[in-house]
This record gives sequence, C-alpha cells and structure tokens, in this order.
Amino acid sequence: MTSPPAGPPVDLRSDTVTRPDARMREAMARAEVGDDVLDGDPTMRALEEEIARLLGTEDALWVPSGSMGNLIALCVHLERGDRFLAPDRAHILDHEVGTAAWLAGGMPRALPWTAGPGAPSPSDITRAVAHGGPYFALRDRLLCLENTHNAAGGTVTAPREHRRLTDAAHDAGLLVHLDGARLWNAAVALGVPPADLAEGADTVQVCLSKGLGAPVGSVLAGGTEFVRGARRVRKMLGGGVRQGGVLAAAGLVALERVERLAEDHDHARLLAAGLAERGWETTTPQTNIVMLPVDDPRHTVAVLAARGVLTVPTDAGVRMITHCDVSRHDVLRAVESFPPPGARPAGRRP
Repeated sequence: MTSPPAGPPVDLRSDTVTRPDARMREAMARAEVGDDVLDGDPTMRALEEEIARLLGTEDALWVPSGSMGNLIALCVHLERGDRFLAPDRAHILDHEVGTAAWLAGGMPRALPWTAGPGAPSPSDITRAVAHGGPYFALRDRLLCLENTHNAAGGTVTAPREHRRLTDAAHDAGLLVHLDGARLWNAAVALGVPPADLAEGADTVQVCLSKGLGAPVGSVLAGGTEFVRGARRVRKMLGGGVRQGGVLAAAGLVALERVERLAEDHDHARLLAAGLAERGWETTTPQTNIVMLPVDDPRHTVAVLAARGVLTVPTDAGVRMITHCDVSRHDVLRAVESFPPPGARPAGRRP
C-alpha cells in the first residue's frame, strides 16, 4: 500500500478553507470601524459601495454568508406560497437547508440542464411559468440563477446566454436573483467585467470568502429600495454586525485579488489533466472545480484522505476545488497521490 505523502494534506475540499494572509490580517487590525447597526461603519460602507460599482447596481449590503444573502433576496422578492425557479441542483435548492421554503415561504421548481451543464434554456423558463388559472394556482415570482454553477463543476454562463435567460424571465413577469458566489471566477474565466455578468439581474449575491481568501462575508446588491428592505431582513435573521469594518477590511483586500483567480483555474486544469493521464475520467474544468465521476464517492474520498488529499463526495463522484492556498506543487503532489491506472478500482466497485 502506498504510504501517505510527506507534508500536510492537500486540501481540495473547497475554496472556503483559505486563511487570511498577513496583509489581510493587518488591514483587519487597522480598520476604521463604527456601529453598523446604529450609525454605520465607514469601512463596511466603503466595501458595499465598491461592490455596487463593480456590479453596476445602485446599492449593496454586506452579509455574513452567501446563504444568508440568497435567503434575504428570497424573503424580499417572494410572498409566502410564491414559486421560484432555479436550475436543477442549484445551491439555493440543495445546500441551504431548506430555508427557501422554511423562512422565505417559497415553492421551488428545478429547471433541467437543457442548454449545457448547469444551464436551463429560455424556453424552459417560458414553459415553466404558469399564466392565469384559478386563485389557488401557484404564482411564479422569481428566477434564481447561479454563476458559476457549483454542482455542475464550476460551469460558466457567458453574458449573452445570461441575458437571454433574464430577458425570458422578465418577459414572463419574473424577477431575477443571481447567486454569484463564484461570479468573480466566471468573470476571470471569460475575461469580462463582473457587471457584464450581473446585467439583467434584479439582485446579485457575491462571495468574498471563497477564492478571494477573506475569512467571512458576502455582499448582496441591487436597487436602493431593495437594499433598504434587505437591511431589515438581515436584522431579522440576526445579521446586524456592529463594528463590521474589521471584516469588511478583509473584503476590500480580497477585491484586489480577483485577477489571481486565473491561477486557480490553471491549477484546476493541471489537476484534471494529471488525473486523465493516470487513467481517471475527467473533463477540462472551466474554472476552479474538478469533478471526478466514481461509483463509490465516499470510499474514494476515504482512500484519498489516507493518501493526503482531502476532497468532498457528491452524488455523482468526487469534487475538488483549487484555491489560493494550493500551489502548483500541491496540485502535482495530489496527482501523484491518486492510485495509478492499475489500482483505479480502489475508488470504484468492480
């Protein structure tokens, strides 16, 4: 049996495992702060204004997590019993502990991936929306998109396709919320400004604590009236942060590092190519997520952990995500830790 490689494990479980570096910690320590619930926090406000500028929205609101940002958007956009549409296996459907139904009161409907991995088509949206009907019929109110789509392997929706979806939603009388937890990755992969990928969405959530390396925080952006209502809901959910500038300072530093996400994408491609050379079935990733189809994901994850590579099981295989704390050397070490082609059944049932 191959012994575990020397050195700490290569942690590919998520780009949320990153830790703030010395420069980010110094910025947090020196942050100018105030009471954001009472009078406002100057550093928090600077971050919100910068995000609004980058996304082309009127205003923005810092929230502790992307899941809270998505939930707030649903709470503001929906009335209880309203239905919302989202691509199948979207994070807002499968990985936010049912808060869309429990707290926002929304009825979800998953849209098929007819336009590619993670992507519905405009016609899917048009067909899904109920028009007319008796008073007790479901009322469709909102479309939730995700860019990049996590469960599809970090797939990207380009501006033209995004606008076709938002146009179809608006034509059908829907509002549009964009879960852009990894919108920065999509923008870097496509070489376009983030605002190009947010255009047409009524509200957008972006995350700072994934590939950008901040320890905590997302930002929810939209119109002035929406943000005013969102601030109230954030308070209802316990998300009022007092001297939040300590956290916002990390977010401002993180925004200076968006372009380095290209390195994570390069490392993901290197990882996928290395695994393919060893006989594993992979596709070339569009961003920083590598999906590895296997028959027994949990067994494979355990085998890899014993070899010093930390991964996450999914319903279809194993997910690996590159990030700023994973170097090229780490990626190569991870590839070497995988069983060679002759031993591939370690992750598959015969």
